[in-house]
Amino acid sequence: MDSKKILIVDDSPVMLKALSHSLKQQGAVISQAEDGRTALEIARENPFDLIITDVAMPVLNGLELCRSLKDDHRTRTTPVIILSSLDEEEDINKGFHAGASAYVRKSDASNVLLSTIDKILKKSSFQQNKLILVVDDSETTLKLVQRSLEQAGFQVMTAKDGQQAYNLISEIRPDLIISDIDMPVMNGVEFCKKVRANSDFALIPFVIMSANSDRAIVRRMLNRGANGYLVKPFNLEQLVVTIEKMLSDQYLLLMKETENLNIERRMMLASITSLIEALEARDRYTRGHSDDVSRMLTNMAAHMNMPQDEIDILSIAGKLHDLGKIGVPDAILLKPGSLTAEEFNMIKEHPVIGANILGPIPTLKPVIPVILHHHERMNGKGYPDALKGSQIPLWSRMTAVADTYDALTSDRPYRAGMPDEKAFQIIEDVKGSELCPDCVELFFSVMQLSDKDAEVSVRESSEISYNKSV
Repeated sequence: MDSKKILIVDDSPVMLKALSHSLKQQGAVISQAEDGRTALEIARENPFDLIITDVAMPVLNGLELCRSLKDDHRTRTTPVIILSSLDEEEDINKGFHAGASAYVRKSDASNVLLSTIDKILKKSSFQQNKLILVVDDSETTLKLVQRSLEQAGFQVMTAKDGQQAYNLISEIRPDLIISDIDMPVMNGVEFCKKVRANSDFALIPFVIMSANSDRAIVRRMLNRGANGYLVKPFNLEQLVVTIEKMLSDQYLLLMKETENLNIERRMMLASITSLIEALEARDRYTRGHSDDVSRMLTNMAAHMNMPQDEIDILSIAGKLHDLGKIGVPDAILLKPGSLTAEEFNMIKEHPVIGANILGPIPTLKPVIPVILHHHERMNGKGYPDALKGSQIPLWSRMTAVADTYDALTSDRPYRAGMPDEKAFQIIEDVKGSELCPDCVELFFSVMQLSDKDAEVSVRESSEISYNKSV
C-alpha cells in the first residue's frame, strides 16, 4: 500500500479521521472529501489508485458517485470500495450494480477492510497492465464491451473485422482477444485459425462472442483453439468476470515459484510419458522406440556441444515425437500388410495430432516443431507441410535421421529389422534427397564414437576376465 493514492469520501469527520490515520500508517497517501460531488471534482482533476466511499451522504450519495466515476473516461478505471453501515443484501447489490469493486460493511471494517484494499489494489494494478482486443463489426457491441472492460480497469483496443485485428496484433500484442464470428473481410473462424497458426500469437487467450448458440459451432470453435464462448446477448458483467478469471489464472501460473513450475512440468511429463507407454504397449514392435530416438538425439546434441537446456529439450522431444499415434486406430497402426492410400493418410495425421495435444502446454512449446515436422523431407515430399531443405527446423531434421535408423533396425509387423550395415547404406543413399546431409554426418560420427566405446568396453571386459583367471 506504500505511496498508493487513496481518496476517502464520508460525511462523518470522525470516520474520515480514523480511516485516514489507519491507511497513512500503511504508507498510503490520503485525500479526503465530505460529499460525493466534491469527491467527483477531486477525482476528475487528480488520478487515484483507489476511492473508498460511504453511501449515505449529502449532495451526491455514494452510489451516484460510483456511477458518475464509471461514466467518466477520466475516472472509470479507478476501483471503488463502498464502506457503509447499510448492510442489507439489497444495499450490497445496489453497490455492485453501481460499479463498485467491493462492498464492506462498517461493522466488519476492522477485520476485513485492509485485506480488501490490498486485494483490490493488486487486482487493479494487474488489470491496468492488461490489453484486450475486441473484434466486432457492430459499433454498438464494440462500444458496450469496451466501456465495460475499461470500467473494470483493462486497456482496450478494437477492430471491425479479423483482418484489421490481425494487422493490429502484429504491431501490438494483446493479452487476450474477444471476437465475434460473423464479420466481413475475415470472419472470426478464420481469424482464430490464423492466430493459432502463428507461434508468436498461439498462446493468446481467445474468446468467441456470437449470437449462434448451436452446440456444433461451439464445439468447432473450441476445437479450433478458442478458450471460451459467450452467446449474445450476454450480461456484460458475465463477460468481465470471464475475462478476469481467464487472465488471473494465467497470472497465478506466471507468479508461481520456479520450483513449483518444475514440479508441475515433471508431473505433466510423467502423464504424457504414460501415454507413450500406453501407445507402445499396443505395439510390441515399436516398444522402446521413443526412448531409443531420445537417446540418439541426446548423443547427437551433446556431440554438437549444445547447451544442457537444449539437450534436455531434445531428449523430451525424442520421447514425445510419436505421441500423435495415440490417435491412430490399431487396425492401421498394427496392420501387417501394405497400407492403402487412405490408411497411410491417417498415419500421416499423427504429427498434427501430437502437436495439438501438446499445444496448450506453454512449457513444451520448444518441442512442438519436432513433433510436427519430423517426417518432413529435404526434397519437399514429406508431411504434413511439405517443407523443403532449411525450411525444416534443425531439431526436426536431426529427429528424422534418428527415427529412420531406429525404424529400419527394429522389427515391424510388415518386416524384420535389418542389420546396421544395411540401415547405414539406406541412410547414406537418401542423404540430401530425404535426410539432411549435415544431420546424417553428425549421426554417423556419433555412431562411430559409440562403436569405439563398445570396442573399448569389450576389450576391458576381456582383460578383467583374463586377470581373474590368472
